[in-house]
Amino acid sequence: MDNIILIGMPGSGKSTIGVLLAKMLGYGFVDTDLLIQHFEGKKLFEIQRDKGNDYFAETENKILSGVMARQTVIATGGSAIFGREAMEHLSSIGRVVYLKVSLRELRRRVKNFSTRGIMMKEGQTLDDIFSERSPLYEKYADITVNCTGGSLQKNAEKIIAALGK
Repeated sequence: MDNIILIGMPGSGKSTIGVLLAKMLGYGFVDTDLLIQHFEGKKLFEIQRDKGNDYFAETENKILSGVMARQTVIATGGSAIFGREAMEHLSSIGRVVYLKVSLRELRRRVKNFSTRGIMMKEGQTLDDIFSERSPLYEKYADITVNCTGGSLQKNAEKIIAALGK
């Protein structure tokens, strides 16, 4: 239970804050999107384009369910919360921290939908994804940290304080 698992919307800062957080705590760092890309030998958007969202979701769930780590910050993809087995496993090996960011801020941050590898259905917008995913982030979170605004450093410090470290 000494890992920190970051969940949240695409653009919430899981990967960038995660690296900083790991450095500040002297922890390792794992980005599960990179694990998926390595396993598949393709970028996220290529997996989704070539094999579809269902395949991507199954692969993500399988890979995240097998993550083993100690004293590691684990940054998940924004769609990790759709994998029940993955989230149960991650919850069992660490504390799950939801990086909550306002929809307005996400609109400002996320520009590259087509190459970012965001799992979304045909015709879905960022607003739709936000509405669909927010309740799941809250369901799985042990801790919620508001990361709207503020520097990366300040947001990492908020997470450390919320974790009591």
